[in-house]
Amino acid sequence: MPASLAAVKHKIESTKSTRQITSAMQMVSTAKLNQIQHHTQTYEVYAEKVKNMLSDLVKSHNASAASASHDAYAALFEKRPVKKTGILVITSDRGLVGSYNNNIIKQTLQLMKDKNLTAENTVFLTVGKTGTEFFKKRGMNVVYQYSGISDVPTFREVHQIVKTAVQMYDDAVFDEMYLVYSHYVNRITSRVRVHDVLPITAESLMDDEENSAESTKDESPITAEYEFEPSDTEIIAGLVSQYAESLLYGAILDAKTSEHSSSANAMRSATDNADDIISSLELQYNRARQAAITTEITEITGGMTAQE
Repeated sequence: MPASLAAVKHKIESTKSTRQITSAMQMVSTAKLNQIQHHTQTYEVYAEKVKNMLSDLVKSHNASAASASHDAYAALFEKRPVKKTGILVITSDRGLVGSYNNNIIKQTLQLMKDKNLTAENTVFLTVGKTGTEFFKKRGMNVVYQYSGISDVPTFREVHQIVKTAVQMYDDAVFDEMYLVYSHYVNRITSRVRVHDVLPITAESLMDDEENSAESTKDESPITAEYEFEPSDTEIIAGLVSQYAESLLYGAILDAKTSEHSSSANAMRSATDNADDIISSLELQYNRARQAAITTEITEITGGMTAQE
């Protein structure tokens, strides 16, 4: 077999091996996606209920009452002059997830540009090795990092992240915090979201309600009245705790769902590309083999003619 034919055949076998790997990885990512989707959807219902309850309480009660409490979580309502900004960035621990990490990092850099943030007035809390390595290499101040989030994160894993972020805010490591992560829309589409998480404001709690109110603006608004036992301040403080935890846990669940979706899409594209390359190489191989056979037949025919 000519050297060129052997080289093409080797490329075909190598590409087929790669296709087997990417196809297997696609199936694994799809299985993980199917597994986490149920957790994400059910948790979104709980998180929405917590937010609505806290929103109703804030509307029916002066939110400043919460800041009067010495509870660390109640202090999350308290605004103060911004000297340092914290950004919690959720990325993946590994590659092979398409543009997933690139989009998140790009949006984070855009946020810094829009808010006039620099390495001097910004600290980073990173979940995922990709974000940690990126910002450290660029001289950013990474004050907290977490890696090794499981494929279907548990609340116990995320609780330490929430606790650390809240404690840092309480200790004035930063005076406001933004959350940047990839939101899962469907199996094809994901969008990067940016939330201002701390301090918690009445405006941030009302955002979803205002959006839903636009579609039902002809209806009369319904207000709620409450009797508090124990005090309203203690109840709000407890709900703020649950709201902060649900917000970050929900974001990490959402981000993991988007990561599995991106991985499945990337591996599907890689498998399709491998199929295209194999088809092209096989056509090239067959043409070269046909040309070699034709040459051999011509030589044999020429030799027979010469003998006659």
